[in-house]
Amino acid sequence: MEHINRIELQGRVGTVRTNTFNGTLVANFSLATDFLYKNRDGSGVSETTWHNVVAWSNREMPDLSQISVGMPVHVTGRMRATKYTAADGAEKYYYEVVASKVRFIAGESAAE
Repeated sequence: MEHINRIELQGRVGTVRTNTFNGTLVANFSLATDFLYKNRDGSGVSETTWHNVVAWSNREMPDLSQISVGMPVHVTGRMRATKYTAADGAEKYYYEVVASKVRFIAGESAAE
């Protein structure tokens, strides 16, 4: 049986933090995706989900230092869950997308 861990997201960048680790640029950013549907009375509803993304600079990535708030991007990668113990002693999980590809979507501005 083949196991698959692949995720593909397209949305707008929220917060952005870039760092350098061992000489490699790393971008940590949030990405908002919207799911639009109509409720029972026919009113339009927009459900926004925020995703945590980490992208490591390499030849296949665009210049990650150019990522900015509101920028439309397409991300392909895998889901990763990290277990940690919170200050109150409870075990918790942190979920993030480890990007294998990030593509800036041309032709769309942050204001759209």
